[in-house]
Amino acid sequence: MNLSPDPFIQIRRDLHQIPEGGFKEVKTQTYLLRYLATLPQERIEVKTWRTGILVRVHGTAPTRCLAYRADMDGLPIAEETDYSFTSQHPGYMHACGHDMHMAISLGILTYFTHHPIADDLLFIFQPAEEGPGGAEPMLASKEWQTWKPDLIFALHIAPELPVGSIATCPGTFFANTSELFIDLVGTSGHAARPHQANDMVIASSQLALQLQSIISRNVDPQEAAVLTIGKMEAGTKQNIIAGSARLEGTIRALQMDTMKRVKSRIRELVSGIELAYQCEATIDWGSNYCQVYNDEHLTRSFMEWAQASQLVHVVHSPPAMTGEDFGYFVREIPGFMFWLGVDTPYGLHHAKLQPDEDAIGIAIHLMTSYLTSLGE
Repeated sequence: MNLSPDPFIQIRRDLHQIPEGGFKEVKTQTYLLRYLATLPQERIEVKTWRTGILVRVHGTAPTRCLAYRADMDGLPIAEETDYSFTSQHPGYMHACGHDMHMAISLGILTYFTHHPIADDLLFIFQPAEEGPGGAEPMLASKEWQTWKPDLIFALHIAPELPVGSIATCPGTFFANTSELFIDLVGTSGHAARPHQANDMVIASSQLALQLQSIISRNVDPQEAAVLTIGKMEAGTKQNIIAGSARLEGTIRALQMDTMKRVKSRIRELVSGIELAYQCEATIDWGSNYCQVYNDEHLTRSFMEWAQASQLVHVVHSPPAMTGEDFGYFVREIPGFMFWLGVDTPYGLHHAKLQPDEDAIGIAIHLMTSYLTSLGE
């Protein structure tokens, strides 16, 4: 069988045009199911879970099941590329490479429907990676429990790495992450009578400044953590004192104990703002992702194998503050994730992200070879 990467480049382009939000990947699921129906059916079984898909490829003499996961959702970003196949969904874009991830997964899956190995393979198309988080509820589903694998693998595109290279590391690879939403409620009033109001612009500004002291003064300098307030909203007009305010941000930490310490300190500072500014405050932690912890033995073995294969150049990657809900999979099942070089000047979540599509064929070849080596 000729497994040219060209059809999977076209698949990537098709998927790029239909980005959808978390648990809304209806067109994406339909597209994937239609493609799966074109494959030889003798060895595959398909289950759907919400807008996700699980595909089992039966081996010739299975003693275990090896899994490969790809995420499906897009981002609420207005595309600014010069592609001829830009997003057909206004305000949404595959700006994190999930279109690439799905195309690669289909390429690997297609290969093994024609070249089965001894072990069973499970291909996971997981919705809602960008939010609200699809991995954790998928792991609790009866579909997953029926086909729970023994090992699991995944990749993520890396704009800064050249095509033909991959990067990973044993142990902590991606950080624990948490969203952060803080609402402050005081009393609105006329700008000419500030003493009769309770100004949440002042309260929220003070809180934003105080929150920045947590990383610099409450976290061990040798423990990596980030706290960013990316959005603040307060008030309705220039001559009305704001009676409410909202801060939105993100927390990232390589260690779970550090995450707990940061959250505890946030609660203390918010309580202090309530007392000092006589307001009411609520905290919503939003979506939380646990760290991606690469199995140390498996990852070292993979890096050695990949380097020896000469299929790619292998780079040792430091842990990243990136969040990825693949962490829930490797918390339950031994496995790893790696970066795939796609060589583009625009970073992840950028409206002009244009990954080099040559990486698709490289990744398909790499993972079909690696899984074959494991399943022999």
